[in-house]
Amino acid sequence: MGFVKVVKNRSYFRRFQVKYRRRRECKTDYYARKRLILQDKNKYASPKYRFVVRIMNKDIVCQIIAADLTHDVVIASAHSHELARYGIKYGLTNYAAAYATGLLLARRVNTKFNLPYEGNTEVNGELFQVEHQEEGPRPFRALLDVGLARTTSGARVFGALKGAADGGLDVPHNDHRFPGSKRVDGEWQTDAEVHRKYIFGQHVADYMKQLAEEDEEAYNRQFHRLIEASIDADSLEGMYTKAHAAIRADPLKKRDGKEKGKFHIREKALTGKETYEKKHYKTQKLSFEERREKAHSKIREMNTADEE
Repeated sequence: MGFVKVVKNRSYFRRFQVKYRRRRECKTDYYARKRLILQDKNKYASPKYRFVVRIMNKDIVCQIIAADLTHDVVIASAHSHELARYGIKYGLTNYAAAYATGLLLARRVNTKFNLPYEGNTEVNGELFQVEHQEEGPRPFRALLDVGLARTTSGARVFGALKGAADGGLDVPHNDHRFPGSKRVDGEWQTDAEVHRKYIFGQHVADYMKQLAEEDEEAYNRQFHRLIEASIDADSLEGMYTKAHAAIRADPLKKRDGKEKGKFHIREKALTGKETYEKKHYKTQKLSFEERREKAHSKIREMNTADEE
């Protein structure tokens, strides 16, 4: 029996609807998205802003996004690879880097809209929520969007949340999922000292000390970039403290001329007057005479090769 095409014309296939493309690709949780962007009708064109945190293998992305009728609009963004401008060049995906990235985004948003909220300048790991001033504008409010990430206690998405809150953004939250939090007899217990330890990278420092004592070869292999940069376990807290101060001083700091892409460095800084040779990726179309001459030259070459 030959090939018979299956015609899907039964009533089942007529009723079947494919899911959204990003749902099929397992990229968007539309159940959560609908509840994050749904706005009251009497608010008219006032969008709900989302504080979006996405953690990748080599980078952490924090964005403030508003949903339009046809697409999402990014109001501001910050990436952890930008922390190199403020002194954090290594460990760009740990909890301390997530906090610094959230802080950078918050300071950029407040600078963009000229909001007078400095946030929490004394980083102690305790719960901080910005208070509305009686006079002047309200703080910028955004809802945390973690995407498909697991919201377990101590997750890095909450480090970005803490950085944004300390930077002066109004992000509704509590301290139940910060590092050091646990539930005992049905009640949540928090430890601000443990949380502060993670914010300043002391959990990494403890591991560095432990590995240096137990296996020096593994320590040199895993932390060779820090060793080459003369960064040891005792200097990590000072590095993050200086970075927080630098972020608050200039959140819109331009990248250096030697920066190339996310993680590459140029040998020579750009001056802005460089000229580049125009590349032609498509060959120019030949005329009839040129094509005929090209064919004849190939035939002549073949005849010459046969005679030899």
